[in-house]
Amino acid sequence: MHNRLSPKKHSFWYNVYLFYLDLDEIPLLAKKHFFFGFHRFNLFNFRDKDHLQLPRENPDNTKSVREHLTHYIAEHGVSLGRGKVMLLTNLAVLGYNFNPVCFYFCYDEGGEPLCAVVEITNTYHEKKLFFLSSSELEGNSFRQQAEKYFYVSPFTDLDTTFDFNLVIPGENLDIRIDDYDKEGRHFFISTLTGKRKALTNIALLRHFCSIPLIPLWVMGMIHWQAFLLWRKKIAFHPKAANQTLQKDVYKPNNK
Repeated sequence: MHNRLSPKKHSFWYNVYLFYLDLDEIPLLAKKHFFFGFHRFNLFNFRDKDHLQLPRENPDNTKSVREHLTHYIAEHGVSLGRGKVMLLTNLAVLGYNFNPVCFYFCYDEGGEPLCAVVEITNTYHEKKLFFLSSSELEGNSFRQQAEKYFYVSPFTDLDTTFDFNLVIPGENLDIRIDDYDKEGRHFFISTLTGKRKALTNIALLRHFCSIPLIPLWVMGMIHWQAFLLWRKKIAFHPKAANQTLQKDVYKPNNK
């Protein structure tokens, strides 16, 4: 659900599905499930290249997501070791993928939460990461406010503040990312909720049939909602404007 509170009200919600995957189990899932691929074409396909790659300017595509993530969180003082990483994401569908946001939940070998990483991707396929440490864990929820400095929507300033509230997924999913403007006013609410379901061949086929090209559909809905905001005459910020406010971006696109 997205709910824009100002300068004009605008809200919408859609039913979607996501995958919550143990990074170490993905090759096994590809062997077990007929419609699930790992670096090979299928109805659904996990590809390392669709996610975090380091360094920012010239990413190394020879390493796995886990290797890149391990290096990234080490830069923030967290040692993953042989711990587990759970990733909430979309998969490529018939070869196409687009993830507006992915969530990595990292655990130590004993199963205790180490950190969370939010990976946001805009429609130019630029990425930015937000790191949430265990010191920001309140109960079973990672909480953090962070300045955005990233081009996500042409209808939002680049220097607003994200307010992350990430409940560690269990049987239920409950994630919220709100926005505050430079004056501290709460102007945007986004939520992602759902229930966990088993990953089976039948479930994969059912989900594919329910929204056959969900990454392309998500991209289309983003542009449709942008058109509706434009019709409401909400201020528009071109991609080329304020490039100095784009900070720590992965795979930058300067167009």
